[in-house]
Amino acid sequence: MNISITGLTKVYPNGHAAIKNIDLEIGSGMFGLLGPNGAGKSSFMRILVTVQKSTSGSLLIDGMDINDQRNKIRPLIGYLPQDFTFFSKLKTWEFLDYAARLATSLSKKERLTKVDYLLDQVGLLDVRERMANKLSGGMKRRLGIAQALIGEPKLLVIDEPTTGLDPEERIRFRNILSDLSQKDVTIILSTHIVGDISSTCHNMAMLNKGEVVFKGSPEGMIDQVRGFVWQATLDDEEFNVLKMKYPVVSTIPVDGKWEVQVIANEQPHPRAKNTNPNLEHAYVYFMENELGVSLV
Repeated sequence: MNISITGLTKVYPNGHAAIKNIDLEIGSGMFGLLGPNGAGKSSFMRILVTVQKSTSGSLLIDGMDINDQRNKIRPLIGYLPQDFTFFSKLKTWEFLDYAARLATSLSKKERLTKVDYLLDQVGLLDVRERMANKLSGGMKRRLGIAQALIGEPKLLVIDEPTTGLDPEERIRFRNILSDLSQKDVTIILSTHIVGDISSTCHNMAMLNKGEVVFKGSPEGMIDQVRGFVWQATLDDEEFNVLKMKYPVVSTIPVDGKWEVQVIANEQPHPRAKNTNPNLEHAYVYFMENELGVSLV
């Protein structure tokens, strides 16, 4: 699947421009959309899944214009919104069967076979009889993935998938997405959690205040920060001075001192040495140096 976006803009009636002149090309596999809260990610997602229309610009999905051919495009899309809800009085399998009725024309026997197949795929088959509102947070997100997949979409759009999940569930969820990306499904993952992008996506874009401020690979973004990530072991006084001047990415207490990593254009302390960057370092550097957002 190919998604071609040119000059996409959304201005709400109150005058707020949520997204501004976005140009992107998105192909198969998993694509990450990274940015802080309020960057315009959710507005972009809602336009992409045909929930709302853009103010201007074009968005083509396999050559079909999203404004003119919405009825043809909608069956191709599976969507997991950030605030995923369901009927509280339905069991887990009943909710997924309800979703299958809306998204497919399968017979009852075919639906039930597919429901159990997807519940097994997302690790929920053993709780199929549990009331959906009694599932844990991670299980609810997995059920959300199952409902997004029930119509066999070619495009899967997921908004803030791991917010509120514990580390084990976050890893499980990322693994499910990675497996799906190998099955001829384009996945667009919108998040403000850097780890969701770095562990799953080969291509990405970064949004800030409605604009695309970076597009490329995570490795390409990391390359921009090489030589600007520093590590040092400091006492309390040295650490307090340093954190007032530079954005601190991590702090680890070691033998009564602090092992710190900071972002700086030049050596921030005589004992500081360069260390290999990751996407989180690049994100902090980009926000500080390219966008002028102070994180100190």
